[in-house]
Amino acid sequence: MRNTVLHLLVFLLLAWINPAFSLDANFEWKAGVAKMDITPNHPLWLAGYGGRTAPSEGTLHPIWVKALAMEDAQGEQSVLITSDLLGWPKALSDDIRAAVQRKYGLSKAQIILNSSHTHTGPVLQDALFDIYPLDDAEREKIKKYSAGLSDRVVDLIGQSLADMESVRIYAENGVARFQVNRRNNEESTQARITDLNGPNDYAVPVIKVEKSDQSLMAVVFGYACHPTVLGINQWSGDYPGFAQLELEKDHPGMQAMFFQGAGADQNPIPRRTIPLARQYGRTLAAAVDRVLEEDMKPLASSLKTAYTEVSLDLNMPPSIEELTHHCEVSSSYQKRWGERMLKDAQDGKEFRTSYPYPLQVWEMGDQRIFALGGELLVGYAIQLKEIFGYDSFVMGYSNDVMSYIPTARVLHEGGYEGASAQVVYGLPAKWSFNIESTIIHGMVELAKTIGVQSPQSKLIGQ
Repeated sequence: MRNTVLHLLVFLLLAWINPAFSLDANFEWKAGVAKMDITPNHPLWLAGYGGRTAPSEGTLHPIWVKALAMEDAQGEQSVLITSDLLGWPKALSDDIRAAVQRKYGLSKAQIILNSSHTHTGPVLQDALFDIYPLDDAEREKIKKYSAGLSDRVVDLIGQSLADMESVRIYAENGVARFQVNRRNNEESTQARITDLNGPNDYAVPVIKVEKSDQSLMAVVFGYACHPTVLGINQWSGDYPGFAQLELEKDHPGMQAMFFQGAGADQNPIPRRTIPLARQYGRTLAAAVDRVLEEDMKPLASSLKTAYTEVSLDLNMPPSIEELTHHCEVSSSYQKRWGERMLKDAQDGKEFRTSYPYPLQVWEMGDQRIFALGGELLVGYAIQLKEIFGYDSFVMGYSNDVMSYIPTARVLHEGGYEGASAQVVYGLPAKWSFNIESTIIHGMVELAKTIGVQSPQSKLIGQ
């Protein structure tokens, strides 16, 4: 009896000293991890740069898809997928999530498919086809690889769900400062000046999953910066890949998982060499390690998820006359896009006037996670954090990467992210100016469905 009382007193003392020992965080979560090597074993075209003229020529380091399955004290489940891919095309993402619904009973709200946006990963089916000079044989290779990837990801999710065990989960934000706003700084001077123009988001969000023996099961971390250090024709995860390798080397047996934030207008500068990719990977890993070594917020075992798709309007497509002129003066992928559009217009095909855009919210304990599709500009992360709190985590490149997602300001300013990136992705026109209000309003309304509100709203009783 004396020992029982003594143990209880020790537990209560630890709970008072360290919130990580509280009942809410005392292994009421379950989690499981799984990963698979997705490095192609034969040459394929690499995704991300329009100037490439040949398929892959070997491997710098393997590329991966990784899964983290989680279950709260009430039995609610979710699965986070991270990947060394440029992006998940809608058709592939929809196929995976439909299969997961059939096999494991998980809805779209319970699955996030995030891509690191590495530019040294494979081209996938129905994505960026106008960029590359693909013949039928290359298209068939891409189709076969994509179909196999879909089946393997579904199986991977099953593995992570089957291998769950009791864990504690923690969250916190770190910081790293190698991102540079590429729209507002000339690249020729970016590496030489210290007074760089924003906006930026230097946060390094970190989730720690800890086993009952206090060893690490998984570390999930993010950053908002384009993985465009490397332009080589070798498979790699770019700087996020090196960051994951560094963390897994320092923490044997742990699965490191990177998610891309709202980094569509952020570049690592300087760039273009393998040593620089390693350097940025080590810098990011060091930022994560610093967070792991300090006190992190324990997350109560409560999981809420929500998902929707909002309709984003597109402007009117160009006329036959405008397309004819475009084809006459353009080259490379711009011309391929124009020729395809011109043929469709002459055949009387109706062009898309809107796009179903994915929005997603998770709340783990009191940690808010917002996942948005497309190449998300940093302005969206800034706005969401202003609304929901600066400790919120924001993911871009989730569930569907269909084009750049500019703010209204960037649309007005134009440039690649605002005016011409839709050509790269094959869309018929640029976005309407209501894109920003539609997305932010949609996210606020979606968050309300699971009780997630702005801290300011709670204070004033709204």
